[in-house]
Amino acid sequence: MSSSSTQGVKTVLHPVSDLTKAKEVYTALLGTPPQTDEPYYVGYEVAGQHIGLVPGGGPQGMTSPVAYWHVPDIEARLAEVTAAGATVTEAAHDVGGGRLVATFTDPDGNVLGLLQDR
Repeated sequence: MSSSSTQGVKTVLHPVSDLTKAKEVYTALLGTPPQTDEPYYVGYEVAGQHIGLVPGGGPQGMTSPVAYWHVPDIEARLAEVTAAGATVTEAAHDVGGGRLVATFTDPDGNVLGLLQDR
């Protein structure tokens, strides 16, 4: 077991079919406008949480919400979870601003995410 623990789930991304309608609902729910508002991604920062809306599930083809565990070393954690039986579905890659993300599935096919800020 790694000595570097997770920093918890701080990011949840939701695939949406209609970004405009979803943005209205999430803005009403969260009580704040989005901090990032682009045609390819809308993001909210609320109470230490990041909530993202991804139109059409994005290039990774998300079909359900994905919770991202924040970790200090994404490659080490990917190695640990795969050694324990997980399957990497999206290798660690930079999504801008020094942020690395990756996804994997548990033995039941549930998609989980990892996120590391450099």
